[in-house]
Amino acid sequence: MSHRRKKKRHMSDVELNLAAMLDMAFQLLCFFILTFKPAPVEGDIILKLPPPMPTTMQPGAKPLGGDESDTSPVIALETLTISVLSTPSGSIKAIMVGDAEVPGALAGLDFKLKKVLGESNAGFKQVLIQVDSRLHYDSLMQIIGVCNVQKIDGERLSKLSFVELPMGAVN
Repeated sequence: MSHRRKKKRHMSDVELNLAAMLDMAFQLLCFFILTFKPAPVEGDIILKLPPPMPTTMQPGAKPLGGDESDTSPVIALETLTISVLSTPSGSIKAIMVGDAEVPGALAGLDFKLKKVLGESNAGFKQVLIQVDSRLHYDSLMQIIGVCNVQKIDGERLSKLSFVELPMGAVN
């Protein structure tokens, strides 16, 4: 009887087929490049702003529409209104505090707000920003940043809201 001897193989390092791995890596790279869809730029986001809502209630004021026989005018909220118009490209065209246009864009707005809100008898409790729908998001955030550093009666402005400008106000 003949005995077969098994040949012992020497244990050596496993060889990796680099060509197959490179091929797979390039296929994955091509797949991700071709299917990548970048997020929209912040300035191109169309803002859907909520309708204006009062954030404070006057002491002693009744809810609107609660009494149909009441013909007295509505007590206005102590709100300072800032209107922001934009160019067709989305940058700031004009800033108005109340009915007066503010020269100097953001620096002028900061100066005007410090002057108006710093007065002891100003009577404002909140700020409402009316924004042109074409205004870029980063410009709106700069205006909100200017408003956030303002103080009313020694305290930081805490009531800030913004709405879209009425259609007739946009030129």
